[in-house]
Amino acid sequence: MLTIEPDTKHRVDLAARAALDKLATDLVALDVSEHLALTDAFVICSGRNERQVDAIVDAIERAVPGVPVRREGKGTGRWVLLDFGDFVAHVQHAEERAFYDLERLWKDCPRLEVPDE
Repeated sequence: MLTIEPDTKHRVDLAARAALDKLATDLVALDVSEHLALTDAFVICSGRNERQVDAIVDAIERAVPGVPVRREGKGTGRWVLLDFGDFVAHVQHAEERAFYDLERLWKDCPRLEVPDE
């Protein structure tokens, strides 16, 4: 059962589409609302190199209405966190993604269906 607001789900879908347009890989969206008080969802995706990570981040920022409340890691191209309040986008270099394995840490959270194209 979906516990996030429809507007949040729509914003997650916008972020997912933007990331996929820049050829993000292994995109996953998680409903973390039952486990975190700070946000309702995570969007997690990977880029093959630093340039692609930055391109994915830029695309998400253009696609999602509003300005992120917080942005961390921009410029390193390894792991960029975009906090939009109702959801957080984690755009990771493939190596960081494998090392930190956020899906394993949040394995109890339900996955959200997102557009795959």
